[in-house]
Amino acid sequence: MRIPVTALFVTTMALFSASAQAGEIAVIVKTVNSTFWQNVQKGADAAMKKAAGSDTMTFQGPASESAIADQVNMVENAINRKVAGIVLAPSDPDALVPAVKKAWEAHIPVILIDSQLAKGSNQYYQSFLATDNKNAGELAAKELIQKVGQTGKIAVMSYVAGAGSEIGRVGGFTDYIKANSKLEIVGTFYSQSQMATALNQTTDVLTANADLKGIFGANEPTAIGMGRALVQTGKAGKVVAVGFDGNEDLQGFVKDGTLAAIAVQGSYQMGELGVENVLKIINKGKVDKFVDTGVVLVTKDNIDKPEAKNVLY
Repeated sequence: MRIPVTALFVTTMALFSASAQAGEIAVIVKTVNSTFWQNVQKGADAAMKKAAGSDTMTFQGPASESAIADQVNMVENAINRKVAGIVLAPSDPDALVPAVKKAWEAHIPVILIDSQLAKGSNQYYQSFLATDNKNAGELAAKELIQKVGQTGKIAVMSYVAGAGSEIGRVGGFTDYIKANSKLEIVGTFYSQSQMATALNQTTDVLTANADLKGIFGANEPTAIGMGRALVQTGKAGKVVAVGFDGNEDLQGFVKDGTLAAIAVQGSYQMGELGVENVLKIINKGKVDKFVDTGVVLVTKDNIDKPEAKNVLY
């Protein structure tokens, strides 16, 4: 079956030597319109090149992270194509379960990256590779408490409510704040992973809370929108801001002091290890049920050091 390239998704294919036994590895992420997921693709491409086999790879994602039905269709289409394996970053923990179950019933191995599926679905996938999002949220919370102190107001700018990574990350952040400080949390606000929405929401929060001491932006587009709002309102460097993920925009905000820190995931590693693990399963190898792909807190002090450069993109 030929895969169309539409406005909804982009497909890239890595072709190696032809073989009757060649299979397709379908990598399906939350959106192709983000440098975070593009960095996942780089890792996946690298794993395919390293394998140097006859398998091919397709890389797809909806136009936005909130286009959940489009992602479900992509998984179902991959199953209908009888792919050899699927690497999936599920946009919604519940909506993707039936599709992943179909893959399991079709004996197609599934590796999850970045976000978990709903409880009770563990049997349908073989491995989950992700940041320990609870730990990452706690890391961001510790940094914010260290910078703003124990009292005052902070705001939480999140992305898609209910996404597996969001539950762990923002939950870990807010739980740590509540357990270890007397800070008052304003929000949570959901940008749907749209930078412009995050900018407008942050501007509104800053306007409504002149005494705001700190703010947390929980993923790449949200943190970029948050940073731009801080600059536009003249609050950059005055309100302590901690972001998440590590593209060039966010690196710039750290360097100029708009953001005090960014918690950066191993996005490249998710793509690379996701493909490596699905190939292992196809070749009858064993994989761990959970693999922590790590997180690094990047500040102005360490942004040019190897520990940061290894995860920034």
